[in-house]
Amino acid sequence: MEVQTKRRDYSIIGPEGKRAQERGLVAAEWYTSPIPRQKMKELMKRKDGPAIRDTIIWFGGLVVLGYLAFLSWGTWWAVPAFLAYGILYATPGDSRWHECGHGTAFKTPWMNELLYQIASFMVLRSATPWRWSHARHHTDTIIVGRDPEIITERPPIWKQLLLQVFHLYGGPIEIKRFLLHTLGKLEAQEKEYIPESQYNKTFWEARVYMLIILGVMGACLNTGSLLPAMFVFLPSFYGGVIVITFGITQHLGLYEDVLDHRLNTRTIYMNPVFRFLYWNMNYHTEHHMFPMVPYHALPKLHEEMKADCPAARTSLWAALVEVITALRKQKQNPAYVVVKPLPSTARPYMYGIPNELDLELQLSRA
Repeated sequence: MEVQTKRRDYSIIGPEGKRAQERGLVAAEWYTSPIPRQKMKELMKRKDGPAIRDTIIWFGGLVVLGYLAFLSWGTWWAVPAFLAYGILYATPGDSRWHECGHGTAFKTPWMNELLYQIASFMVLRSATPWRWSHARHHTDTIIVGRDPEIITERPPIWKQLLLQVFHLYGGPIEIKRFLLHTLGKLEAQEKEYIPESQYNKTFWEARVYMLIILGVMGACLNTGSLLPAMFVFLPSFYGGVIVITFGITQHLGLYEDVLDHRLNTRTIYMNPVFRFLYWNMNYHTEHHMFPMVPYHALPKLHEEMKADCPAARTSLWAALVEVITALRKQKQNPAYVVVKPLPSTARPYMYGIPNELDLELQLSRA
């Protein structure tokens, strides 16, 4: 039986936020897998070494690929050369922004902050607003009306997803925010999660970002070439294909409005290259359940949690097939979700407050 439901309002300033509050889903207590205290203490230990090593490799790779791209400029070889440069610019930019925003990549706080600011600009995200946006994402993960980082709603808006392949949906939104922040203003939804004490920092960061962007544009005009922007600013757009590919596998097709990350978050096995680019965020259930565990310890955390979690998707391709299949089904039935069976050793799922959409789905299957 096909289920027809009214499209929900995913805005964090709409009625769904109040509804989530009334249902006890806001800043609620989430399920956590049982891990011995001493083991968790070991896993949470922060180090500078792994992140310093990975950062040197990342920027060293950008220098090499950038030089090859520079040499290829004006030839057809520039297409694959700049694509490789753009992917290495944007993909680790996204994952380094993420992990340094949590303050766990390095042991030394200023190293986290420095790389966070650099990576935030590289992926065109206002550093301070996104720090607070992501904090809300972790507090109220995929809670409709509360989580500002839900990639697409149900039923999915395919146009948004396709535009994000080249960052053409989120990118213009962020540039508009830069302009707004430069003028000392915030969007209405930003006031929902950014503390007032952080407003001035937000405005000054945006002014620095805009100066850099204007400087790059000036260099392009001065040289009569697009080349300066091909190295700074434009890679956020032409190099974004892996960013959205990784991003849609995190939560899409899974449950909304639940209090168990095993239900709304997906862990995927990836090859070493992808894991380097993604900084182990493929262990995404583990990260959401214990966000203070540094990226380099997530594989060990995964081993500790395996007996209490659904099986990881076997590859990025398997996860993409699962996501796209689910999104296609949600086009007709927004209540559809991927059901991930638990191993016999796991504790039961904690659904929290029943979701009416999922109740409708259960009725449709009956």
